[in-house]
Amino acid sequence: MVARALPGRARGPELSVIVPTFNERDNVEPLLARLEAALCGIEWEVIYIDDDSPDGTAHEVRNLAQTNPRVRCIQRIGRRGLSSAVIEGMLASSAPYLAVIDADLQHDETVLPQLLGTIKEQNLDVVIGSRHAPGGSVGKWGRRRSTISALAACVARFVVSAELSDPMSGFFIISRPAFERTVRHLSGQGFKILVDLFASTPVAYRFSEIPYVFRQRLHGVSKLDSLVAWEYLTLLLDKLFGRLLPVRFASFAAIGLSGVGVHFVTLYCALQLVSFPVAQAAGTVVAMTSNFVLNNILTYRDRRLVGKRFITGLASFYGICSLGAVANVGIASAAFGHHYTWWLSGVAGAAVGAVWNYAVSSAFTWQRR
Repeated sequence: MVARALPGRARGPELSVIVPTFNERDNVEPLLARLEAALCGIEWEVIYIDDDSPDGTAHEVRNLAQTNPRVRCIQRIGRRGLSSAVIEGMLASSAPYLAVIDADLQHDETVLPQLLGTIKEQNLDVVIGSRHAPGGSVGKWGRRRSTISALAACVARFVVSAELSDPMSGFFIISRPAFERTVRHLSGQGFKILVDLFASTPVAYRFSEIPYVFRQRLHGVSKLDSLVAWEYLTLLLDKLFGRLLPVRFASFAAIGLSGVGVHFVTLYCALQLVSFPVAQAAGTVVAMTSNFVLNNILTYRDRRLVGKRFITGLASFYGICSLGAVANVGIASAAFGHHYTWWLSGVAGAAVGAVWNYAVSSAFTWQRR
């Protein structure tokens, strides 16, 4: 049976505008006003997906939603990330076309009708707002930011075969069928959802690009930092090697290797002051602490522990890694007892310890809430 619209009830939105936010309270209302002016004559809604901003962004969105039925709020608690926020927003929408725009007013919302018109008229999958297409511009970017963006776009070629002038764009419209056939292949990592989409689609997208001029931010602060670069790298590695080895595990293992260096440096320094057993214990504790802090910042950034949870998480990590060390020694000793070479026995023990530490800490220390 085909469902029919209720008499007198308005049709659902043709376009859902997805706006991921974190500490963007002062930009929420100005963006809404600009969308209302730009999208006049179009059935649309705006979905703000807020990562539990401490500045009250979600509260501001809900206040606006009380008087404006176009406005919706999704507040995420215990998880972070622009790409995963966009995915959740798209999944919460029923509109046939899905637009993504930043909350900071740097994207030109007046281009949205052109993006929508192009994707409909040409029956495309994606239409991208491009800063590098003829007629577009990055605005008042400095040389450093322009260089970083160009380098990131160049590296994206390793996972994106489509000839995009601006693969780093966060301003685009995608059709629902194109999104739905790709969503289960997405990594959902980092800030570059367009790269994720084009690298994950099982069928090449039919796409076009529309130029626009990038603006300056009016309120709030930029989210660009060294950790964004790390997340972008993990996205690319996941697209390249994710089927062979989970990138989160690779990050965990790499940090574990760095812990070996921390251990030996601490051991060497401590031996100048105390006996070897005490120095060895100090090196072990410092290395485990270093591993925990780096994993909390990098490997599990989307589940980062803060406040009291940081302390309890550190305590659980100590316990998990201590058991992992026991497993490491036990497996290595058993392998050596069966006449395997010393180095192969050592590798077997280290591998078992690393897998134990990763699996158990993922389930308990950095468990999803």
